[in-house]
Amino acid sequence: MTQPIPPAALKDPFVGMQISPISFIDEGVDTVLDTLQNRVGVNALLIGTISWLGLKVGRRISHQLEGWPDHGVPAPYTMQGGSYIKSRPEYYSDTFIKEFASADPEMGGQDILDLVIPKAKERGMKVIPEFMEPLFKYAGHGSAAAVLIPNMPQCLEIDLLGRVAGEPCTSNPHYRKWWHGIVEQHCRSYGIDGIMWCNERNSPLDRMLQGQAPGCFCPHCRKEAAERGIDCERVKVAFHKVWDVVKGLRANKTFADNSLIEFMRVLLVNPEVLLWEKLWLERSKDLDRELYGIVKWCDPKLSFGLNVWNRNHFNPVRKAQWGWEEQTDYADWVKPITYQHQSGHIFAKEMEHYRKTILRDFDANDFTPAMYSILGLNEAPWDKVVQAGLDPDTYVYGQCADAVRGCAGKAKVYMGIGVDAPRERKDQAVCTPDIVYRSVLATYRAGGEGIVYSPNYAGMNLTNLDGGARALEELGLKPATAA
Repeated sequence: MTQPIPPAALKDPFVGMQISPISFIDEGVDTVLDTLQNRVGVNALLIGTISWLGLKVGRRISHQLEGWPDHGVPAPYTMQGGSYIKSRPEYYSDTFIKEFASADPEMGGQDILDLVIPKAKERGMKVIPEFMEPLFKYAGHGSAAAVLIPNMPQCLEIDLLGRVAGEPCTSNPHYRKWWHGIVEQHCRSYGIDGIMWCNERNSPLDRMLQGQAPGCFCPHCRKEAAERGIDCERVKVAFHKVWDVVKGLRANKTFADNSLIEFMRVLLVNPEVLLWEKLWLERSKDLDRELYGIVKWCDPKLSFGLNVWNRNHFNPVRKAQWGWEEQTDYADWVKPITYQHQSGHIFAKEMEHYRKTILRDFDANDFTPAMYSILGLNEAPWDKVVQAGLDPDTYVYGQCADAVRGCAGKAKVYMGIGVDAPRERKDQAVCTPDIVYRSVLATYRAGGEGIVYSPNYAGMNLTNLDGGARALEELGLKPATAA
């Protein structure tokens, strides 16, 4: 049945595809663009131009479980990661991070934007480079085995125990200025239409509940804290006390009261932890705002979109921290991630951290309905959610409606529609054409103004994308063509 759609979507439909550079090499630029435009109805390419994650710049990362898709090269990719555009040293004079070009042999050193932009423009297709932070060693995202960037270890975080951690600190000036240079180079050197930025960092509280020592306490973070009147040594004492309780919860230590009360008690007695959480959150958002400003300074006509982590609607703390209206101050559009078939497992993993810590005294079948109510979800019960996945008519629709309401017309909403997002378990829900079809319809029914097929074309089945094409045809957003 044809669904009502907003006039703005009819006037300027946005049908995006996240795609890695290797797909253009494997299949040829013309073939990929013709397939996406004619068969799928795509008019915007969101290309991963710099990453060390297979999910962004590789082939299907779950091929051992799911096999290979119905297009592309059915073989592992010797991805080393890096930048898939030309090196332009003039943009990196203010950082010691300078050598990060991809050495993937399949790419042959080609500049992916030089290769794609001219042919995309001939077809009237937009080109929007997409970046995701963190870039390295991201579990479940097909990380490269090694990151061969000189000087990068000097940017790494320092955790509560004084150990060098696994990700660069976003407060390190060299790392931060490196990102400034990356964005400026893209905006000045190519005829792009905008930038999509994704921030998927875990906060200090997140890390503790996940069983990791919190951070960062590098000299740059300590200096920023001191400038804001925060006593870093007192913060560390407070974190040790909270961290000890969390470790006890994870180790099934017995407390006088239940786990949630014990956690709240130690947190309230040590409010410096919340001050540090606030400092971390402000600095994380500052990077988003800085990159938005650089894009607009280079060319005000370029759009800046936020690819918004699904943990923001699966975690009540992050949901409180990342309100929609605030994000419209530094975004022209937002793309909430809703990878329906995969998301039952994502929700379950998120709740497992709570089950091992602050909600360990409650049965998951009991607290899941309450958590659904808190988060605005209405999905399968705990013991079936992984196998069922999340339903497009409730999940995609609900998250789109929330984003539209929260953005209040200050930013457009383009829903991130999951197509063959990588599964981790055999019993996990599988993507189907019907799931994609109903997700597209749910987006427009809820007031969204566009869609972005995600996370990576190289991992998608064209037969599933056909479901989305059918929905677009019914909505009048794609001319009917033979698949």
